[in-house]
Amino acid sequence: MSALDANVIPLVPTLTPREHQTQLRRAVIASTIGTAIEWYDFFLYSTVTGLVFAKLFFPHSDPWVGTLEAFAIYAVGFVARPVGAAIFGHFGDRIGRKSTLIATLLLMGLATFAVALVPTYESIGLWGAVLLTVLRFIQGVGVGGEWGGSVLMSMEWARTNNSRGLVASWPQFGVPCGLFLANLAVLAFSQMSGEQFLSWGWRVPFALSIVLVGVGLYIRLGIMETPVFAKLLAERKVERAPMLAVIKEHPKEILLSAFARMAEQAPFYIFTAFVFSYGIGTLHVSRNFLLTAVLTASVVSFVSIPVFGHISDRIGRKNMYLIGAVVTGIFG
Repeated sequence: MSALDANVIPLVPTLTPREHQTQLRRAVIASTIGTAIEWYDFFLYSTVTGLVFAKLFFPHSDPWVGTLEAFAIYAVGFVARPVGAAIFGHFGDRIGRKSTLIATLLLMGLATFAVALVPTYESIGLWGAVLLTVLRFIQGVGVGGEWGGSVLMSMEWARTNNSRGLVASWPQFGVPCGLFLANLAVLAFSQMSGEQFLSWGWRVPFALSIVLVGVGLYIRLGIMETPVFAKLLAERKVERAPMLAVIKEHPKEILLSAFARMAEQAPFYIFTAFVFSYGIGTLHVSRNFLLTAVLTASVVSFVSIPVFGHISDRIGRKNMYLIGAVVTGIFG
């Protein structure tokens, strides 16, 4: 029986300022580490797509056609992300942020581990590509629920609006962490396996994701539900159909946010995914050089993300976002 159906109204836990600060710190750490693991899984796929998937799963296609086919599977993850956001956004508002974030971590981690086991075209023909497509869709559903949920978890523990930008930036800090780990893992096993990278070396980083999932679960199980959701339960204000309510009440904000994010998302995936196909196929740059370059760029984000999150607390979210969009355009 859910809290909404109970005869006794649940109480919002009363925390001292020190206890609240402790829970805030735990929530931020859990969100950041969990997000880093999720994005490691997501970016690992994007890195390997540009390096090996066209050769292993579409070997009889023209090299460029094979690359496009490999990236078509990659694109499935982006189709699935709003599906995941809708599903886990709904349950996050119904049963809580913590439970849904544990579910997204498991979903993403198990799908990524399964990629390591997918047979190539030589073994089962096009069914290998079909399996990759299904697993990529599951990955997209997982990360669609993970990213927004982890940011929300951190934001809802922030006590005031004066630090909310910095607090909410830490889950985003997990994005370059995941990118760093994914490129580091591929680079390491590229060096170790050498010419055998296409044979087995690319599979090992995917298999290692199961270890990271265990770490993430251990951390996330130790956090409390956010005070905002606990208050909604106590006041019986949980929506029965949260997604419908949001679409009905805030359609303009949804569309504006979606189109605004295109300014960062499109260039980002060109810089971190397509760069491998273009760099190796057209520029004839070495695989390891490109992996090192993307890895280095991710390190820069370790500093820039919390810094810009802090600045947004001073100049406002809109101004900070506009500056970022303009600079990205100039850079491109």
